[in-house]
Amino acid sequence: MLVNLNDVLPKAREGGYAVGLFNTTDSDMLEGVIAAAEETRSPVIIGTAEVLLPFGELALIAPSIIARAKAASVPVVVHYDHGLTFDRCMEALKLGFSSIMFDGSAGDYETNIAQTREVVKIAHSFGASVEGEIGHVGQADAEDGNDASLYTTPEQACKYIADTGVDALAIAIGTAHGAYKKKPKLDLERLREIRKATDTPLVLHGGSGLSDDDFRNATRDGIAKMNIFTDLCLAGSRAMKEASDKGIGYLEARNMKVEAIKEAAIEKMKLFGCAGKA
Repeated sequence: MLVNLNDVLPKAREGGYAVGLFNTTDSDMLEGVIAAAEETRSPVIIGTAEVLLPFGELALIAPSIIARAKAASVPVVVHYDHGLTFDRCMEALKLGFSSIMFDGSAGDYETNIAQTREVVKIAHSFGASVEGEIGHVGQADAEDGNDASLYTTPEQACKYIADTGVDALAIAIGTAHGAYKKKPKLDLERLREIRKATDTPLVLHGGSGLSDDDFRNATRDGIAKMNIFTDLCLAGSRAMKEASDKGIGYLEARNMKVEAIKEAAIEKMKLFGCAGKA
């Protein structure tokens, strides 16, 4: 069933578990993640990000994602991740996405606030939820995820939420997007302080590559939504390489890839504690 963040994240926050956002660029990834959610009876968030659109154009993949979400036997949020431009966010809403993340974190604060507030107003009129971001989640290849001067403070989080009206907030506590070159160190004390300061569900970006303990600790201390993409890509790539090495044909190799993505998603859902919560 198609839902938005407000249907799943407050329950996760109160229940002490997290719901996974799994970005997908094609129907193979979509099939693997939905199969994982249905097998584990987990609520799930399926999405794509603006930077991924060259690999799966929005107008082409949106119909399949939304149709599969509506047909699913578990709650599925269809989320537009890291929307960088107003026009693309509006396109996602018109195509039927039930949730938007508008990422204005690279700009100055006042511009970020004004743009995010406008996206919230419009998205809510569509019945969609909105995630915002305050602080800077780095890029793993630039090794800038551990710059504590860019981390979110409780005061920033509360002011941003009050100024924008977002339904969920992505915070910076030491993660980075992409594949890590060295082990990240999460500022869990900062997370606990932000969790105490606000009732708004908190989001952790850059989840691929974190240790099992990192996931468990972040969930315990207040994260309600975990973002995963790179780990799915790695699982799929390994399966395709294995198939190639064995001389397996395309269609069977494709099925191996879907199964590998499903198993990777199942592992994360169990770690996040959302298995059995649908």
